[in-house]
Parts: sequence; C-alpha cells; structure tokens
Amino acid sequence: MEQKNVDVIVYGATSFVGQIVARYMIEQFADNSLSWAIAGRSQKKLDQLKADLNAPQLETIVADAADENALEIMCARARVIMSTVGPYALYGEPLVKVCVESGTHYCDLTGETQWITRMQNKYEQQAKDSGAWIVHCCGFDSIPSDLGVHFLQTQAQQQFGKTCHSVKMGVAKMKGGASGGTIASMINLTKEASKDPTLRKELANPYATCPPDHGFTTRQHTVKVEYDDDFESWMAPFVMAAINARVVHRSNALKNKAYGEHFKYQEAMMTGKGSKGKNAARMMMWGLGGFMLGAAVAPIRWTLERFVLPKPGEGPSEEEQLNGGFRLILLGETDSGEHIRCEVTGDRDPGYGSTAKMLAQAAACLAQDIDDAIPGGFWTPATLLGNRLIERLEAHSGLEFLLVE
Repeated sequence: MEQKNVDVIVYGATSFVGQIVARYMIEQFADNSLSWAIAGRSQKKLDQLKADLNAPQLETIVADAADENALEIMCARARVIMSTVGPYALYGEPLVKVCVESGTHYCDLTGETQWITRMQNKYEQQAKDSGAWIVHCCGFDSIPSDLGVHFLQTQAQQQFGKTCHSVKMGVAKMKGGASGGTIASMINLTKEASKDPTLRKELANPYATCPPDHGFTTRQHTVKVEYDDDFESWMAPFVMAAINARVVHRSNALKNKAYGEHFKYQEAMMTGKGSKGKNAARMMMWGLGGFMLGAAVAPIRWTLERFVLPKPGEGPSEEEQLNGGFRLILLGETDSGEHIRCEVTGDRDPGYGSTAKMLAQAAACLAQDIDDAIPGGFWTPATLLGNRLIERLEAHSGLEFLLVE
C-alpha cells in the first residue's frame, strides 16, 4: 500500500455538509498547513466539487461506503478520515472497520446512540490494538455539550478545587434550518427501536455508551415540561439531549469519574417565562412526541419523508447558515453548594455552518495536535481533543467558551 501522504481525507465531500466542510477547509488551510483530499463514490461529482471550489490541485479519491477494498486503499493514504456519510447506522460500519484494522484515525458527525454502541462493542479492542483513535459526535452533537462540560469542570476545579457533581445545560438560542441528514438518522433510529424492545431499553439507559465496567447507577432526570428556577425559564425537551448526555457520561467514565461517581447531567430547551414560555414548552414537547410517533408508524413515516421533511443532502441556504447561531448556558453546582455558570456560543446555524467548522477542526486536531503515545480506542471529543480543540474552535470556528461571573 502507498505511504500515508495526506493529513485528512474528507469522506462524503459531495454531500450537503461535506461541501460546506470542503469550502471551509479551502479557506482555513490555504497556507498548506494541513494536507487534505476529498473522497466519495462518484468521480464526476468530486470533479464538479473541485471545479466549484476552484481548486484544481485538490486530490480526489473514489470509494463507495460498501466497498471495503476501496476504503482500505483510501485509508492507506491518510492519517485521519472524517466522514459525513450518514445515516451511519446504514452506511458507516465498513469505514470504521477498515480504520480500526489499519490504524487510521477517524471522526464523524453521528448522533446515533445505537450505532455508536454497536461499533464500540465490536471494534474497541481492535482500535486499541491498532492505535486508531475513533471519535464520534464531532458536530453540534456533541462538541458544544461535551466540551462545554469539560470547560465548566476545568473552571470549577480552578475556582473551588473540585468539580461539579451536577450540571444543567439550557439551550437559550438555536437558529438555523433543519438538517435533512439528522432527520434521516432520527427516523432510522425510531424505525429500528419500534421493532426491537432490547434497543428501546438500551436507548433509555443514560449510560448506554459508557464502557461496560462504568459502575454508574445515579438516576438521571429527563426534562418534559417544567419551570427551572436556576434558568428562570420554562424548559422543554431538547432533541439532541439523548445523544449529548450519553457522550458527556462516557467522557466522565473515560476520565476515571473526574466529574464524580454520582454526577448528574441534563439538557433542555429554554422557552421563557410566564404563560407564553409554558405554552411554548408544551408545544415543543407535543411536536417532538408527534414526530417520534409518526416516525414509528410506517404509513405516516412514508408521508413525512416524501412530502414534509427535508431529505438527506438538503439543508438551509447560505444566508440561513450565516444568520444562524446558538447559545448554550451551563450551570454547575458542587456537592458543597458552590455555583458556576458558563456559556458556549456559535456564529453559524448549528446543524450545518457551525457543525462543518467543528468537524474540520476536530479532524485537524486529530492529525496535528494529539500525542502519538496516546493509545487507540473509542474516545470522546472532551477526552481526546479537549483543550486543544477548544483553542482551535475559538481561534478559527466562531465558537466561544465563556465563564460568566
């Protein structure tokens, strides 16, 4: 096989989010500080993307997600593969398999708990043996949550000499168009769960992605509709909480329970005060419940997919991406009653504009910033990339991690 001669390969570069990633990387690494290439299943589409980017020097690699031989040839070329090819539960396993076999580092945008658990169970030992770093959830789910908690706990340790035993995250702002890829992943997950009671039980477990010997037993709170005095707002369910909380708990486990053995974490949408906020919270809960129910019933699911919801490869316009953004508030409390507040903000729509920048910097961080002596395995953004990625995101990706006095 050829010598690894590329730092990062953008796999799925011709997808909606892949094209945004590629445009960002053209701007970000114009100084050739990082070598990268684009890959996908269609040479024609890759050539068209090269032309659109005005980047004739950009190398293209053809590899279908189901063709292990082509994936092996691709992985032999690169230090890091970043994948945008989802739903990952349908298309993602062959690439993870090839990466762990070849010792190639990997990051992606998945938020599919059931698939992450399957990949960990099947390939963690191989990744440790080969030295491959596998980092799922490197987009809006779950970098702001995972690194936000990591940042808050670092600040708490500096201020109080201890970490917080409880952290609550409230989504104060989230503006941007719906992600067709995320919706497709959610529909696939709901479809799988509706047929499999074992999977439904697994998805209800807040520690589903933790290592088998995690030992956590603390009951976690799931927000429905409630008023929160700390946020001074009505709260509604947050659709990303299911995956974000599981990534945060895995980080705690991998950090040898640095957040505490009885650590509690929850996420919710902030909908405001008074009857208006309460009604908005109820509408959000009913809307999310209706979507999940519709996605589980085949005829309704077909109608939603065909006529209502954005499809994979569809997403917000460039103007919507530019005008989007998010603001997350994290409130921490130590076991002796000290309080701390942090915020994480982003300057683009969370589903695409910010996510593309987060994924690109996660891949660059994997390629350039991490000590080769760190063992292989399935890591989280906070445990492997941590402060180095926070520095990159603040310098180059429009994110801010703030301690609020």
